Amino acid sequence: MATDVVMPQMGESITEGTLTKWLKKVGDKVDRDEPLFEISTDKVDAEIPSPAAGTLQEIKIAEGATVQINTVVAVIGDGAPGAKGAPAAAASAAKADAETASKPADDSVTPAAADSPATERGAETATPASGGGAGAGSGTDVLMPQMGESITEGTITKWLKQVGEKVERDEPLFEISTDKVDAEIPSPVAGTVSEIKVQAGETVAINTVVAVVGGTTAGASKAAAPAKAPAAAPQTPASAAAPTPAASAPAAASAGERVRSSPLVRKIAKDNNVDLGQLAGSGSGGRITKQDIMGHLEGAPTTSSAPTQVSGSKPGAPSSAGSAKPAAPASAPLPGELVPMTKMRAIIAKRMVESKHTSPHVHTVFKVDMTRIVRLREKEKSKYEQRNGVKLTFMPFITRAAIMALRKHPVVNAAIEGDAVRYNKNINIGIAVALEWGLIVPVIKQAEERNFLGVARAIVDVAERARGKKLAADEISGGTFTLTNSGIFGEQFGMPIINQPQSAILGIGGLGKEPVVVTDKDGADSIAIRSIQHFTLGFDHRIVDGADAGKFMSDFKAYLENWNEEIG
Repeated sequence: MATDVVMPQMGESITEGTLTKWLKKVGDKVDRDEPLFEISTDKVDAEIPSPAAGTLQEIKIAEGATVQINTVVAVIGDGAPGAKGAPAAAASAAKADAETASKPADDSVTPAAADSPATERGAETATPASGGGAGAGSGTDVLMPQMGESITEGTITKWLKQVGEKVERDEPLFEISTDKVDAEIPSPVAGTVSEIKVQAGETVAINTVVAVVGGTTAGASKAAAPAKAPAAAPQTPASAAAPTPAASAPAAASAGERVRSSPLVRKIAKDNNVDLGQLAGSGSGGRITKQDIMGHLEGAPTTSSAPTQVSGSKPGAPSSAGSAKPAAPASAPLPGELVPMTKMRAIIAKRMVESKHTSPHVHTVFKVDMTRIVRLREKEKSKYEQRNGVKLTFMPFITRAAIMALRKHPVVNAAIEGDAVRYNKNINIGIAVALEWGLIVPVIKQAEERNFLGVARAIVDVAERARGKKLAADEISGGTFTLTNSGIFGEQFGMPIINQPQSAILGIGGLGKEPVVVTDKDGADSIAIRSIQHFTLGFDHRIVDGADAGKFMSDFKAYLENWNEEIG
């Protein structure tokens, strides 16, 4: 029976992928979950495993072609494997082994298994341990969970239990950090922690066994073993984007050689007039990754070798742009402590740079008279909390006003997808929450269906669970518009960076009293003390025009200044 192999969807917003390399040839035998081909998308480069065991009967899509998700790219059949292609298969296997060895993943989990959606072993969170360590006996394996569809690895940031300590089922066992969320992971069973296999600070692939609960306590857990070489560092976005010394970097593509890169990388290169042939790729097989081109645009030196002197230049003449300059003497580092970025901080840094390179940011600032709302809140806040069990803050007022304005101006709630615009059906409001260790943006889904009290409760709920590391992965994705409140620290207004792939973000400035000229119904002017707040709309000028932004902010301002909604 033949099995179709399709282009997988590697993320919520991914609609296509580029097939960059076949790891098997027609006639080669392939096992289920064995890497079959490599793809590149806007978000990830990955090896894709075979969905079935058998023989590769047909390749429908050639290397280098970009196709839509769910397109059939190959056919796996039950026929006998051909003798041809064995050397190529061996070479691919050797390459896969070398790449696996360079990553801090458990030997039992291949990159392909980590990337594959919900394989049999990935569907489980705990399995009986079988030889999980000397003296470990029969216990229950605790696995690195998959915290989102496109998440392939996680960093253990803290163990909440140690070897020999008892743990209850669903009691927090360790903390992890991924590309999308920081979370506490509960124990799958009750028992005693008999072995810790992965130290705090290490990054491993999903479904890697990180601990064993139950069984005989190991005499010496791997957590107490000498630390491995810092293998997790190359996995972080910060280290991937950092400039690499030319002596250790892969060579740039030579003349006539096909440059390996993703569609997104090629688009960024085209938009910024960058010759990809002059960049060295740090990805698999010399592939130029998004981090490579972002590092180049941020000012990292190219890794291609430069001639020592331009032909025809005279000795002693000023160096031209193409000539090699003498290496500057290495300066001593400044006094102070050098601390590696946390995974969350590195991801935030990467996302901010990507957003600035993706969207032409424009900002508009409006002053809003909040006197009516200040008086209403002061009058109602005590009774409101007693009645509803939640404090009455200014955030639900602002959020409701934003929702009403987004209803009237859907382009501000839209997003660009390729050469098209997606007008989102729902208004999913992201609320930026400042944490001691970084920033996270939980999302209130379908906020347009909530009344004032529903919005107020949702804001408190997501903020408390964000600080307690209790958010699920889908609660920090899918946002269509973001609010960020930096005014609580006293600033008048800020210029926030858009949370991709959204088209706009609303910055909330500080609230304070100011003298304002007011005009009464007879047209007479006077000076009064009013409660004034500044709001900044940052918007993507590719999709939102200045007129659209102005109309949105005018309606937002009017809704707040003329508040007449029941607060519950």
